[in-house]
Amino acid sequence: MAIVYDEANKYFRLLTKNSEYQIKIDEVGLAIHTYYGKPTYGTEMSYQIIPIDRGFSGNLYELKLNRGRSIDVLPQEFTGCGIGDFRVSSLNVISANGSHSCDLRYKTHVITDGKEPIPGLPYVRPYEDNVSTLVITLEDKLIGLEVELYYSVFEDKDIITRHTRLINKADSVLDVTKASSGMLDLQFGDWDEVHFVGKHTMERQFTRNHLSQDIRVISSKRGMSSHHQNPFVIICDHDAEENYGECYGMMLMYSGNHKFEIEQDQAGATRIVAGINDDNFSWKLLQGESFDTPELIMTYTDGGFETLSHNYHNIIRENVCDRKYMDIKRPVLINNWEATYFDFNADKIIDIAKTASDLGVEMMVLDDGWFGKRDDDNSGLGDWFVNEKKLIGGLKRISDETDKLGMKFGLWFEPEMINEDSELFRKHPDWALRDPDRNPTMSRNQMVIDMSNKAVEDYLFDCISKILASAHISYVKWDFNRSVCNVYSNNLPADRQGETAHRFMLGTYSLLDRLLKAYPDLMIEGCSGGGGRFDAGMLFYCPQIWCSDDTDAIERLDIQEGTSFGYPVSTVGSHVSAVPNHQTGRTTPLNTRGIVAMSGTFGYELDITKLSEDEKSEIKEQIKTFNSYYWLIQKGDYYRLTKAGQNEIYKAWEFAARDKSEALLNIVVKRSQANAKIKNIRLKGLDEASVYRLQGTDQRMTGAALMHGGYALNLSMGDYPAVQLHFIKEV
Repeated sequence: MAIVYDEANKYFRLLTKNSEYQIKIDEVGLAIHTYYGKPTYGTEMSYQIIPIDRGFSGNLYELKLNRGRSIDVLPQEFTGCGIGDFRVSSLNVISANGSHSCDLRYKTHVITDGKEPIPGLPYVRPYEDNVSTLVITLEDKLIGLEVELYYSVFEDKDIITRHTRLINKADSVLDVTKASSGMLDLQFGDWDEVHFVGKHTMERQFTRNHLSQDIRVISSKRGMSSHHQNPFVIICDHDAEENYGECYGMMLMYSGNHKFEIEQDQAGATRIVAGINDDNFSWKLLQGESFDTPELIMTYTDGGFETLSHNYHNIIRENVCDRKYMDIKRPVLINNWEATYFDFNADKIIDIAKTASDLGVEMMVLDDGWFGKRDDDNSGLGDWFVNEKKLIGGLKRISDETDKLGMKFGLWFEPEMINEDSELFRKHPDWALRDPDRNPTMSRNQMVIDMSNKAVEDYLFDCISKILASAHISYVKWDFNRSVCNVYSNNLPADRQGETAHRFMLGTYSLLDRLLKAYPDLMIEGCSGGGGRFDAGMLFYCPQIWCSDDTDAIERLDIQEGTSFGYPVSTVGSHVSAVPNHQTGRTTPLNTRGIVAMSGTFGYELDITKLSEDEKSEIKEQIKTFNSYYWLIQKGDYYRLTKAGQNEIYKAWEFAARDKSEALLNIVVKRSQANAKIKNIRLKGLDEASVYRLQGTDQRMTGAALMHGGYALNLSMGDYPAVQLHFIKEV
């Protein structure tokens, strides 16, 4: 059993293949966190909590004569508020008399096999995995609040998921102003925190800071998980690297406003609290009602960033994304956006599809501009009906043509947005998120539609369903192209406006869920100006997400590498685009662009009809190459082989088959140099004793030679040269 309860000593052991998590219920009913690390093989770890009387750290009433037992320094599982723990809290609640105090004590627990869905929210699917769940119920009898702490243990994957359910057992309303998904208290250690920062067109940049006695906040209040601060944090040894060091991962499965608070306290202990951002958040919890927080995905390893990444890749690929996509080959696509922007008609799209089909492209995606009055980005959002003046014959004509070509057809939507210049806004101005009598802040000359309003959700479901039924559409690109402000719902009363942002996300998740149930063969790719909602919450509905609007191959090296720390390559939307690149003006070889884009779901975003015959021939070969490596790239273990840095000369990464039968090495030179050093790259994930042949050559080397000695090559001539090397184990 992955969860063991010792009744005599009142402590829980949560056991995965390579980790152990311990919780103890102490003598006054506090849920104390005593350990998370490598297995202890039966030792109860509360002996490490040493009572010390620390000044200005008070004591619970029952412990008033034991000054060493202060909740201000005790490691806990989930804190109340206002009763003497002055560190960042996991909860804030206002009771009927206006008090902000909440004292949570153990009531009961239950251990079950399996794992239940979280109502209205994405969650880590158990499928047939060996999963057990512990639910610890804490209560504050005085105010009538129960807090259920959910822990689900994915034993074979070294993953523990957590979420919290608040239940109002009082005869009055409770106002919740902070509700975290989980908390981790680490008593000892010299830690760094790693998170992934960025901006539009430069997302998820690896950022590392040494912790000291302070409070760090990684958060978004943009109404989306954001380009700027991804909802994923790593706490690691100060000396941790790819293959060495303790690492704790905490990934929030949520696409809206999030917050991670990391505090190192006066005693050197570190606390991490993760959940919905409490900035402008509140929730009225009526008598008998419950509130569920988003799920938190946690992992521990002493094997460095590489093992931590593999743990997340496995759980996301196999349990967060719909598992059917593991064994369905996704089509190589071409998207018309950078080829045409808004300047297209049906004939132009069909011409692109015909040329692409001849080269082996498997799906044509029609991007923004096909609906309403939409010839630029100033109008039409919300009017989800086909502009048949622009697309003579409608979408069916295009999908019929792509069907004849043996291609699939996909379509762009931006359902959560609305333009002031639209039929929908003129009919329903109250459906936009905006303060009454105040001019809204505009972005891309658009506003955000009120997804917290069920009438809006129903309207969008009806419109999108009619479009999907009108033609053979197998793919949707779901975009979200602005941050959210003026967060006011005309559908909620004044005292519930703090619920709007979270209800917005619940509405979006509900709409996605309804569409996928109505159209089970539909694949949705997430997008938010590229990677503004690249998170585990969206991946529950969308097996892939457009990684960034920056399609420059050299910029993509850092963006995709940062993404790889938490998210598998199978979720990364990546395309070959035109040169000079539309975002940077850089010119890179087509071969280099192809190699970088292959570390993703792969496709093209350029006017393929304008390419030379040599370029078309090269694209044809790229697609053949990608398809031949498809399962290795999508299912193989991913390895970062070079360390990022300002003076980085080249980037190398690898895909290795889990059965060690083959490996694909990728190298891109970022800075060519005269009289350059030979580049020597050590591979990973091979069988030491086996012999591997480099495809296309007579070179044969043992796995030990390739991993410990490396593979040397001279690659430094020209602008941004790149190479792919395929090593195959000989039987």
